[in-house]
Amino acid sequence: MIRRNQRMRREYLYTKSLEGAERAQFEKKRRIRQALEEGKPIPTELRNEEHELRRQIDLEDQERQVPKSFVDNEYATGTIREPKILLTTSRDPSAPLIQFVKVLSEIVESCQSHDITDLILVHEHRGQPDGLVISHLPQGPTAYFGLLNVVTRHDIKDRKAMGKMSEAYPHLVLDNFSTTIGERTATILKHLFPVPKPDSKRIITFANRDDYISFRHHVYEKPGGPKSIDLKEVGPRFEMRLYKLKLGTMEQNEARCEFELRPYINTAKKQKTLGA
Repeated sequence: MIRRNQRMRREYLYTKSLEGAERAQFEKKRRIRQALEEGKPIPTELRNEEHELRRQIDLEDQERQVPKSFVDNEYATGTIREPKILLTTSRDPSAPLIQFVKVLSEIVESCQSHDITDLILVHEHRGQPDGLVISHLPQGPTAYFGLLNVVTRHDIKDRKAMGKMSEAYPHLVLDNFSTTIGERTATILKHLFPVPKPDSKRIITFANRDDYISFRHHVYEKPGGPKSIDLKEVGPRFEMRLYKLKLGTMEQNEARCEFELRPYINTAKKQKTLGA
């Protein structure tokens, strides 16, 4: 099992290392194709490669005209199999974290052997959830979120207006994840949920505003026909803040970071990490 995981990890890292060269080649072919379609001269810096690039363009079909990313490999089976989630906390949340770190690698290995697709780890401070780690298996990525303003289902004040918890697979609303890191984060979140049926009346929303992701959970009814919608919140509700995103699983300390929230980012008010 260990050797198999090591081999898969090496293959994954090798495939990822080729992505930069493939994207550069795709950009050259895009510029050649654009020049031919618009009847413009071939860019000077591409004339030495024009013959080979045009040959490759002629051999491409519609699928090959879109550049593939290592993200496609990470979630290649996302549309053909339902996610299988393991949600856990430390064995004794009040004890020193080192006790939990010792068993973390064992938990990940156990998940991989049982075909778990995602591992979710919840942190708390003095009984209040304050952190969420989502690790996609077997190769990553792993996203680290801070949790704020957590209101559980039982803490919602207006209990009479609260809807009943549905067990149907939910429709997802992912709003304002327009940057590269934003799209990456949305991909991680959406693959936690199975594909819903069209008539499902359950909705889960991840709405990004100023890099704070608001989570909301609703159900709806149509008491007066298609144009009449009664929307009810069922909870929980909370805000999430992405502070780290790395390529490997959570126990791989050597994995490269794609994004890490640093102090100077907080002062750059015009800079948005996830969306506009």
